[in-house]
Amino acid sequence: MAFTVLWWWAAARLLFAPDAGALEGAVAAGGWGLSVLPVRCLPKARADGALAAGRWRRAWRAAREPGAE
Repeated sequence: MAFTVLWWWAAARLLFAPDAGALEGAVAAGGWGLSVLPVRCLPKARADGALAAGRWRRAWRAAREPGAE
């Protein structure tokens, strides 16, 4: 809750106070940046279309083996 109040204070100062500066801008930009983070994060193994761990390692080993094309 405190971060929300701080963000609104910074946004209001940027809009209405002629002496608003870098501090208010940094707080407002930081709060906005946090709001665009993905909310629904899953472990890679559970994500749709996830690739198996170690697949690059297996591909390199297969390519280096004699007779592999």
